[in-house]
Amino acid sequence: MSKLDPILITGAAGEIGGASRTMVDMLLHRGHPVRAFVRRDDERADGLRRAGAQVFVGDLLNIADVTSALEGCRRIYFSMSLSPYYTDAVSLMAAAARAQGDIEVLVNISEYEQSFMTVAKMTAPAEERRAWLGGLVTDWSPQQRAHWIAEQVLEWSGIPTVNIRAAIFVENPILTWLALGPLDNGELHLPFGTQKFAPIAAFDVAEVVANILIDPSPHISKSYELTGPELKDMYGLAEDYAAALGRPVVYAPQSVESWNETYVDDSPLADLPHIAAHLKTLTRLIAGGGYGGTTDQLETLLGRTPKTPLWALQNHSRIQTLASTRN
Repeated sequence: MSKLDPILITGAAGEIGGASRTMVDMLLHRGHPVRAFVRRDDERADGLRRAGAQVFVGDLLNIADVTSALEGCRRIYFSMSLSPYYTDAVSLMAAAARAQGDIEVLVNISEYEQSFMTVAKMTAPAEERRAWLGGLVTDWSPQQRAHWIAEQVLEWSGIPTVNIRAAIFVENPILTWLALGPLDNGELHLPFGTQKFAPIAAFDVAEVVANILIDPSPHISKSYELTGPELKDMYGLAEDYAAALGRPVVYAPQSVESWNETYVDDSPLADLPHIAAHLKTLTRLIAGGGYGGTTDQLETLLGRTPKTPLWALQNHSRIQTLASTRN
């Protein structure tokens, strides 16, 4: 790839510290031009311009916009906020990339559960699905199905693709802004009992993707299952919050359904049914033990020890703001 070819990054207008925004900075720092696809021309777009990125304002659901944004780019990172039209957007990007014809790689952010969403398991009798999903759900959320379909579409397209199947981010709303109220009172309200899981820092995902975009050839047609470096139960996670906030935090277990009712159904998220359904399914899967494993793929791809959940919390803007209110 010529150094003059920009790398297309979608979802680039996320919060500072988010994966897409972080990888823009990483790529620019390493001398690679970036074209940042954003939905609105606002202060976040201005921040991208100040960082040195080209900014393309458009709609991922408009094939004319997608085609124009892709022109001159041969490497793509695809990300989009949770949306009932997620599969449409992936399909449009695949169609534009096929029409252009010279794409070297499309790195697709996916989800960890795609590693075990096989057709056989997805079509097993309900009792079997409930057993291996942890006893709380039998079906996937609409967003999880969208990611599954997106992976199929990209495979059928013939575009050189890499799937990044990442575990739950430390920065996920469940672990950050939905938790802020109770954390301000020194309590961690989560519905996961004694289950353990390995949340991943968005910074590490950004670095993995940046490395692949810079040197894609060893990774083409691969799917990576990435988890954080250690399994944490909620008591251990409460210790991380306490360290990040500089004050005591205790884990106050919640039932899954009461937590979903309080933090999803009785919140502004209720007006976003696609997102609400995904978050409620995710909490049930975690509470049922569906994410109780780890892989070493993240450390292998990074060539270093991954960031810890504590590091991610200490570098999260909302957690930092909460910490500053009492310090």
